[in-house]
Amino acid sequence: MNLIPEEFQIISPLIQDTYLVNGELKKWTGPTTPVYSTISSTENYAPTLLGTIPFMGETEALEAVKAADEAFNNGQGLWPTMKVVDRIKCMENFVAQMKTTRSEVVKLLMWEIGKSQGDSEKEFDRTVEYIYDTIESYKELNARSAHFSKVQGIYAMVRRGPLGVVLCLGPYNYPLNETFSLLIPALIMGNPAIFKPAKHGVLLISPLLEAFRSCFPKGVINILYGRGREVATPVMKSGKVDILALIGNSKSAIALQDQHPNKNRLRLVLGLEAKNPAIILPDADLDLAIQECITGSLSFNGQRCTALKILYVHESIQEEFNKRFTAKVDALAFGNPWEKGVSLTPLPEKEKPAYIQELINDATAKGAKVINAKGGQLYDNFIFPAVLFPVNKGMRVYHEEQFGPVVPIMTFKDIQEPLNDMAESNYGQQVSLFGKDIKTIAPLIDTLVNLVSRVNLNSSCQRGPDVFPFTGRKDSAVGTLSIHDALRSFSIRTFVASKDN
Repeated sequence: MNLIPEEFQIISPLIQDTYLVNGELKKWTGPTTPVYSTISSTENYAPTLLGTIPFMGETEALEAVKAADEAFNNGQGLWPTMKVVDRIKCMENFVAQMKTTRSEVVKLLMWEIGKSQGDSEKEFDRTVEYIYDTIESYKELNARSAHFSKVQGIYAMVRRGPLGVVLCLGPYNYPLNETFSLLIPALIMGNPAIFKPAKHGVLLISPLLEAFRSCFPKGVINILYGRGREVATPVMKSGKVDILALIGNSKSAIALQDQHPNKNRLRLVLGLEAKNPAIILPDADLDLAIQECITGSLSFNGQRCTALKILYVHESIQEEFNKRFTAKVDALAFGNPWEKGVSLTPLPEKEKPAYIQELINDATAKGAKVINAKGGQLYDNFIFPAVLFPVNKGMRVYHEEQFGPVVPIMTFKDIQEPLNDMAESNYGQQVSLFGKDIKTIAPLIDTLVNLVSRVNLNSSCQRGPDVFPFTGRKDSAVGTLSIHDALRSFSIRTFVASKDN
């Protein structure tokens, strides 16, 4: 156990005993849930108690619904009718206050989800940048719509208006950045929101509560704690939610939609799971392809929806690829998030190592081998990435989104094989294509763009930059999130028209 640097030590647990509803930080005196980190702070391994959060239920959920509904007030509330310039001022005040919490939020990101120090800092800074870029995009959008146009004797001014109450649920792997990619555009467009932080990455919202309280009018942002089924279910059952904004699992998204009494009223903005493949063609630059596949499959231990979840390697280069790829995987450093040069860090979900082990056992029972020396080594809070080869369609790891450190490799002879697999898949977010011959690549791109929403040439799959559309086909997404598109996803076009008389 390496000594924990002083600035990252947990001196005393963070007792989160307030929640934000109707512009007030209310004291919580009911039952609480402990929040543990899988990272140990003692010589002998033991999870670290980081703090406690309120265990809320239907009463608090309906209190938040009432506050958000009153803040919208059938579109007549202070927030939806506020001048654009004033809403922007609220958001600028918020981001200025948010910047003062950086060190606190970064420290909690490391402890709660095991994200490395560099990546935690990047997540915070990128979120701040995202808010500023959203403000700029909103100014442009507003300026473009501030005039009348005349068509066939009709004058019209087309603008964008808010839709109503938003229920916002973010993911644990980017509990700040991806959550705010929903919350910020929803708010700035004039929608009040009810927000429940993710199960892991919940305490890092605590330093921001005061900023949310002081920068927005009452009822505009309401923050609840607890389990989804105890809190989000009654919110949806109320029928008062106009937008479900969720990044996470399609099962949760479907379960929540099913609770809403008026489904046609409910707009969806969803970022769901993916099984992004990499296709390595025979003429690929192997040095580049291997480096990008390492980054793509094992950044943040593979816990990204945009991670490469399966690698298709042409059979003519498979041996060379596997040999060099596994050597690079075994060379990755495992350690705590604050240690210099670490690539692999503890897994935030205590049950994840056992699940990854199940996938490995299933694959090896069906003919695959763990082809890297360290693959599958178990720690108290981690399992070393296992590279599995050869993988076939009878294995769980072929079908399931592993969301963790295991890399399945398949070979192909004819390019039609991976294309057919992608067409049959339930997912269609992105693909990485590695090769040099433009005559081969060009027609492939034409096919791939009809199967997924982003084709990455000689590079791993990723979300950013945030100005580009982030979406997916099939079960991977509903709606588009980029700075520009998100403002549209959380609003509706409205217009005023008059005859030329």
